[in-house]
Amino acid sequence: MQTKSLFCRAAALLLTVALAVTAALPGFAVYEMPIQTANDTESVYLFNLDTGKPILEQNAEQPRYIASLTKMMTALLFLESGKDLNESITIPATLTQEFKDIQNANGSTMNLRIGETVRRIDLLYGLLVASANDAASVIAMDVSDGNLPAFVNRMNERARELGCTSTSFTCVHGLYDYGNVSSAEDLAKIAAACHANETYMQVANTLTYTLPATNLHQNERQITSTNLMLNPEYAYYRDYIRGMKTGFTTLAGRCYTTFAEKDGHTYGLVVLGSDLDNIYRECSEMLDWAFASFSDRQLVDTDTVLTTVPLKKCRSEEAVELYAAEPVSGYGHADDKVTYTFNLPESVPATVKDGAVIGEATVYLDGYEVGTVNLVTHREYVSDFRTDTKATLFLMAALVAILIVLGFITMVIGGGSLNLGRRRRMSRSGKARRRYY
Repeated sequence: MQTKSLFCRAAALLLTVALAVTAALPGFAVYEMPIQTANDTESVYLFNLDTGKPILEQNAEQPRYIASLTKMMTALLFLESGKDLNESITIPATLTQEFKDIQNANGSTMNLRIGETVRRIDLLYGLLVASANDAASVIAMDVSDGNLPAFVNRMNERARELGCTSTSFTCVHGLYDYGNVSSAEDLAKIAAACHANETYMQVANTLTYTLPATNLHQNERQITSTNLMLNPEYAYYRDYIRGMKTGFTTLAGRCYTTFAEKDGHTYGLVVLGSDLDNIYRECSEMLDWAFASFSDRQLVDTDTVLTTVPLKKCRSEEAVELYAAEPVSGYGHADDKVTYTFNLPESVPATVKDGAVIGEATVYLDGYEVGTVNLVTHREYVSDFRTDTKATLFLMAALVAILIVLGFITMVIGGGSLNLGRRRRMSRSGKARRRYY
C-alpha cells in the first residue's frame, strides 16, 4: 500500500509539473484565419485586450511602413507630457519649411498657418480625426520646445518602454516613409497604451469635430474622421468600433488600427499593407467573427473532482477528493482547453471534515490564467486510527471493570476465609489457656 501511495504522489507531481509547463508557454494564436485577406503579404494582429491574448496573426512580426499610424505615438507623448490642452499656442516660424514639405508631399492637413494661435485640444482633434500632418509637427514642436529630432528620439524611447522590438521612427507623422517602420504586433502595444488614455479615446472616437475660429481663420471649420467604420452611412460601419487611427502612403498601403467593444469585451486589431477596397471589409469580418466565436462559459463547476490528495491515518481511503469551492467562468472559444495548476499539501491526516478547504487551483483557458479557486471536500473522511482507539479504550474499560468485579469477589471470598481461620485460632487458644490454668 505504501508503494501504491508513493506512485500516486509521483503521478500527481508529474501532472502538476506538466500543467505548469503548459500554462507557462506563450499564448500563440491557434485559430485559423476566418476570412481571405486581400493578399497573403498583409500583416494582421487581432488580440483580446482584456487578456492580451492574440487571436489571429498573419505576418504580425514583420517590420513594414506604417504611414499615419505613427501619429498614435505622437498623440500619446502629447498627452503624457502634461501640457494643458485648453491653452493656446502660436505656431512658430521655425515650422515654415516643415509645412512646405508636408504640402509638397500632398499630406493631409488642417490648414494651419505660421503665426496662428490655436488651442492644444484642437490640434489633438486635427491629429486624430483628420490625420493632419501639420498638427503632428506643431504638437511635436510644442512638447519638445522646438526640437523635432528630440521628439523623434523620445518616440523611439517610448516604443522600447512599451516592449516594441521592430519599431523605428524618423518623423513625427509618418508622411515620409523613410525609416518609419513597425510591426502589427508592436503597434498593438502602442495602441493598447493609447486605449488606456481616456482623452485619446474620446478624441479618436469622434466622427466630426468643429474647429473654432482663430486669429488667422475667421470662421469655424468642420473636420471629419478618416475612420470610415465610425460612419453609420458606410457599408462596413460597426457600432462596436472605438477609434483608433488610419494611415496610407504608397509604400505602406492602407493601414488601420482600431478597438471593438461589445458585451463587456474588447478586441484590438491592426492591419497593415492592405488596400482601400478590402481593408474595412477585412476588419469588419474579422471582428464579427471574433464576437460570434468567443463567449462567456463555465469552465469549472462544483460537482466535478478536480484533483486528490493522499490521506494518512486511514486504511479504508487512500486519498481525499477535492472540488472547486465555487464555479469559475471564462471568456473564450469553444475549442479552448481548460487546464489547472494546484497548490496542495503533500498529504493530509484523517479525520477531514466535510467542506474543509485543502489548497487551491489556478484555472487556465487556452494557457491564459482565468482565476484561482479554493479546493474543498464534499464529505467527511474518518480516521481508522481514531476508530481503533475507541475500540481499544472500550475493551480496556471492559477489562478494568471485569478486574474490579473479580477483585471484589476475591476480596469477599478471601475475607470470609480469613475470619473463619481467625475464629478457629481463637478457639484453640482458649482451650490451651484453660488447660494451663
